[in-house]
Amino acid sequence: MLLQSQLKINPGKLKLYEIAFLHRSASVTFTDGSIINNERLEFLGDAILDAVVADYLFKKFPRKKEGFLTQMRSKIVKRSNLDLISRNLGLDYFVVSNTHKNIHKKNIFGDAFEAFIGAVYLDKGYNFTRRYITNFILRNYIDIEELLQKESDFKSRIIEWGQKNKVVITIETHEEYKNIEQAPHFVATVRTQFNDLGHGVGKSKKDAEQNAAEQAYISVSSPDFQIVEEEFTSNT
Repeated sequence: MLLQSQLKINPGKLKLYEIAFLHRSASVTFTDGSIINNERLEFLGDAILDAVVADYLFKKFPRKKEGFLTQMRSKIVKRSNLDLISRNLGLDYFVVSNTHKNIHKKNIFGDAFEAFIGAVYLDKGYNFTRRYITNFILRNYIDIEELLQKESDFKSRIIEWGQKNKVVITIETHEEYKNIEQAPHFVATVRTQFNDLGHGVGKSKKDAEQNAAEQAYISVSSPDFQIVEEEFTSNT
């Protein structure tokens, strides 16, 4: 069984794992109107993952302050990073979906990874899940030294870029609801007065803004990027 050979899990409640890999687009609806997909497990796994990673970082960096620990946790549980971990684990083989899996912005695999963690927790309990995340996931799929060197505060970087180039930067964020039963997600856009520089989505306002700012900073850092002349005219 691939759960044992690939994911190092000996499942006790196999049905949980089947649900964990069932994307919303492939939901099963029963005659009583109840709908089954991985969203509830994703919610649970997200909370468990945050707690375990926080505990891991707290012990690994005993002298570091709260700000550093928060940034490092954000780097580890960042949506694009979870998508990559999920693919490296081979979860793309398990996911059942009726949408295009090659569209990265849908976060299908990162969501499935969180749902998988939720399933492990319900099947094996917190202590097992903590050891599994710490000893298997973090040790084999997270390069802490690389993350230490990786920029994370793109919001500050893009604002600094605007100040240096005398361009007014604004970040607009709003909530979006797919339906009344689902938690909202946040959508952010980084703008100048003439251009949209970046868009980002996140489960929190902060995450959405950082994702949008990262896209914007990558854009303005490109050697091909040109500032609209009118921007300089209107801001100088």
